[in-house]
Amino acid sequence: GNWISYPKVAIPIWVNIFMTEKIPEHKILENPNIQTKSEGEIILSSHKFGVNFDYEFFPNDFIYVFSSEYSESALLQMSVTRPDGMELELLSTSLPYSNTKTIHSERIFSTDDAIKKNLLLQSEIFDFDLEGLSAEDIVFSDTKTNEPLKGDYVFSIDTYSINSEIKSHESKLIIGGKAFGMMGTDELRRDLAIGLLWGTPLALFIGLVVSIASVIMGLLYGVYAGFKGKKTDEVMMRFNDVIYALPALPFLIILSVTISNSIFVLVGFLMIFGWVGIAKVARSMSLQIKTRGYVDAANMMGQKNSKIVLKHILPQLLPYAFASIAISVPAAITTEAGLSFLGLGDPSFPTWGHILHDANTFGAAARGLWWWIMPPGVMIAIAGLAFVFIGNALDAIVNPKLKR
Repeated sequence: GNWISYPKVAIPIWVNIFMTEKIPEHKILENPNIQTKSEGEIILSSHKFGVNFDYEFFPNDFIYVFSSEYSESALLQMSVTRPDGMELELLSTSLPYSNTKTIHSERIFSTDDAIKKNLLLQSEIFDFDLEGLSAEDIVFSDTKTNEPLKGDYVFSIDTYSINSEIKSHESKLIIGGKAFGMMGTDELRRDLAIGLLWGTPLALFIGLVVSIASVIMGLLYGVYAGFKGKKTDEVMMRFNDVIYALPALPFLIILSVTISNSIFVLVGFLMIFGWVGIAKVARSMSLQIKTRGYVDAANMMGQKNSKIVLKHILPQLLPYAFASIAISVPAAITTEAGLSFLGLGDPSFPTWGHILHDANTFGAAARGLWWWIMPPGVMIAIAGLAFVFIGNALDAIVNPKLKR
């Protein structure tokens, strides 16, 4: 809802640390200094915004957003006091008349023709021609040359009414800049830092749910096939081979297009293709374990097959299962990111892959918008590497012979 107040494709603000010529930062000022005065029947409500401008480039624009409650008629005047002490009149406009109490909301843009006309009427202040210049270029310009004037600016918004108190519900000044937030913004004015933060739990949810479910399914399937042996094992492993031979990504694309691209359905699809490799390993380990003496002893004692599997075989595979869970997470995360990048992900969730999809759609790479591309890619890589390292560490603990 607040995206309209953000700039388009703004670079992260920390980039200014490495710049010799500072890029104007996008500023949203929401706490004006409010003063109310009354002289006879006239009531004045004055809102003042202080802005420190210390950049080598002009801002993109300035916008005043307000919502005021009043009755009858009201007059709004907007002016700015510059660092050189000069005051420029920007706007004088009447608010809509109302017989009863009304709330009027409006956005006043620097592109307003009335603001430009008022500035042109004050052109004698400047030593250069103002034609063709934008309002923000004039307001923030030195009077001698058309270069940014650094210093403290004070924007004043005065609202006059007659015998009617003015109540302000919103008063906000936006100085449009080219740098905003820790991660910048995209073409739709969205703060990319929020998207990256939201994408983190989603990536972990997808990775962990898919990996845990796949490992459980694969373990149970493989252990049962290995323990039963003979024809049961043969049939189950042939079915496993069929699933294993299917090209996962093309099938996931087809299923996403034809059935649903819901993130929960996608998790289910990933589970279908994620268990087959684990089942093969679990079967091999089960074949080895069932030949051991304690399993034969359990059989001779007449224990049920289910009890033998759950008590004597599965516990032996748990260390492998934990390592497999950690190692399987990156595959699930990257697969989901790949599908989202292709536009087949769930559009209602801001996953890292979806951010990359939007970046590709708006040509971020060709336009040099690196802050839109690199952070989600780096986050995918970091998440994948983290779980790979965890999996390798667990594998080394489970299999001491692998230690060097």
